[in-house]
Amino acid sequence: MTLEEAIEQIAPLDVFIQKKSVEKWDNIAKPLKSLGRLEEMVVQLCGITKSLNPRVDRKAVVVMCADNGVVEEGVTQTGSEVTSIVAENFVKGIATINSFSRVCGADVFAVDIGINRQMQINGLYDRKIAFGTNNFTKMPAMTKEQAICAIETGIDFVSMLKKEGYQLVATGEMGIGNTTTSSAVISVLTGIEPELVTGRGAGLSKEGLKRKIKVIKEGIKANKPDKDDVLDVVSKLGGYDICGMIGCFIGGAVNRIPVIIDGFISAVAANCAIRLAPLCRDYMFASHCSAEPAGKLALDAIGIKPYIDCGMCLGEGTGAVIGAKLFDFALAAYNEIVGFDEVSFERYIPLE
Repeated sequence: MTLEEAIEQIAPLDVFIQKKSVEKWDNIAKPLKSLGRLEEMVVQLCGITKSLNPRVDRKAVVVMCADNGVVEEGVTQTGSEVTSIVAENFVKGIATINSFSRVCGADVFAVDIGINRQMQINGLYDRKIAFGTNNFTKMPAMTKEQAICAIETGIDFVSMLKKEGYQLVATGEMGIGNTTTSSAVISVLTGIEPELVTGRGAGLSKEGLKRKIKVIKEGIKANKPDKDDVLDVVSKLGGYDICGMIGCFIGGAVNRIPVIIDGFISAVAANCAIRLAPLCRDYMFASHCSAEPAGKLALDAIGIKPYIDCGMCLGEGTGAVIGAKLFDFALAAYNEIVGFDEVSFERYIPLE
C-alpha cells in the first residue's frame, strides 16, 4: 500500500460507539468517572475498533532497528555495532523488551529496516531499506524516496499483524545515534532550539552533549529542511527507524488498531505521522513520558498525555508495553464489574 493510499483510507473514530461506551461505564456500579483516564482509554478503543466490546488479547511490539550515519561525528558513547548486537538479542529473547513483553503478554517483532550490517538471523524481519543512513552533516540522511519506502514498510508491517490477528501494536526502536536524529527532527518541526531538545542519550559527558548539539546545528544548517514538509525534514535529518514507526502509526489508523507511543524517539515519529495524516492521532496512546529533555515537549506538541512517568529513557518499546498492560486493567473493569441493576444500591448521578 502506498503512503498516499494509506492516508486516504484513514477514517474518524466511531463517535456513536464511543457514546454507548460512556453510557456503559456510567452504568457500572462504581462512582462516576472514578477510573479516570482508564475509562477514556476504553472509550477511545471502542471508537477505534467500532465495537462496544473491544479486545486486545493479542499484542505486538514492533521494534524498528536501524543505524545512523551521524554516529561518525562522535555523538554517542558506543559504536554503531551495538545496534546489530541488540537486534540479535531481541530475537534471542534476552533483551529488556523481551522481559517486559513476557510480563505484558506481547510478542516481539524485531525489524531490520536499516542496520548497517548484513543480518542473516532467523526471526529478524528483513525489511532493510539501506545499510544505515548517511551522515547528515555531509548530505541528507536519505532520499525522500527512501523515507517514503520506510514509512510504507511500517504501514505494511502493521497490516500483516492485523491479518495475523493482532489487536494492539506497541512501537519500539533500536539504533545507536537515534536520539541525535530525533532531536534534530523535533527541533525543526517545533522551531525550538537544539539546546532545549537534546539530551545525553545512552550516556554522554557534558562535553559530549555540547558536541551533539553542535552536530545537530551543523546538520540543520547544511540541509536547510523545510519545517512545513515532514518528508523533507525526516529524509534530511531522520532515520529509518523513525520512518518505520511513522508507518506503524499510520498503519494502525488504516487497520483500526490502537498504536502505543513509547518514548522520545517514538513520540517524534508520532509527531511526523500526525503532520502527514492528522486523523491518525486518534488511534494513538502515549505510554509514558521519556526522561529525555524533549520527551514531554514531543508529546505536548501533539496534545497527547502519557499515562505513566517512570523516568525511563531506554527505548526498545519498554514504556509502550507497560502502557499496553493498562489496557488489560481497564478492560477488566469495563467488562467484569456488575451494573447498578445487579447491586443493592442506587446509581450515582452527576452533581453540580
